[in-house]
Amino acid sequence: MGGFNSFVKLFMPKDRVFYSLFEDVASNLVEMATVLNELVATSDLSVRKDKVHLIERLEHKNDDYTHRIFVELGQNFITPFDREDIHYLAATLDDVADYIHGSAKRMDLYKVHSANESIRKLTELIHLGVLELAKAIPELRYMQNMRVITDACVKINSLENHADDIYDMAIADLFDTEQNAAELIKMREIYQALEIATDKCEDCANVIETIIIKYS
Repeated sequence: MGGFNSFVKLFMPKDRVFYSLFEDVASNLVEMATVLNELVATSDLSVRKDKVHLIERLEHKNDDYTHRIFVELGQNFITPFDREDIHYLAATLDDVADYIHGSAKRMDLYKVHSANESIRKLTELIHLGVLELAKAIPELRYMQNMRVITDACVKINSLENHADDIYDMAIADLFDTEQNAAELIKMREIYQALEIATDKCEDCANVIETIIIKYS
């Protein structure tokens, strides 16, 4: 299927290739966030290790999509919307992937074998955020269902605010209860990576809102 899609893209109007690539990125992010939720839901160390490796492979796949967007941007005079917006949307989507991967990698390196409630809630919010991105991004292709796009962006902003609250409470609880300085630093880094992933989802939503304001 992947080979067929690549073949089809060769015959697409060149400015339309961007839509397809952004949709690929959005789907890949949903898969990454799904695997991250599966990772924190299990305490089986071998399963967790497999999930970390899968997230790493998906992050590399996302890097490839991002690179292809930048190559197309450099080669094509005609683009579906502002070049700066294409660049920034690709970069912020890539940031989401990086922080999902970074969160999983830290949990593995720091041997967090059992995820607490704060980690599970933050990973769930990341998943919900990328699902909203996956709703909004395909709508950029035709700009017909603007309500779908705006509703998704509003939901992402709300999810990010919720993530901020969870992060703040998790950090406060961490400083109240954790006596081991090394463990405190490890957990804080994990919380930060997860929370930043939700920030990056909001950054993506802000770029999408900028695009629809310009072209609606």
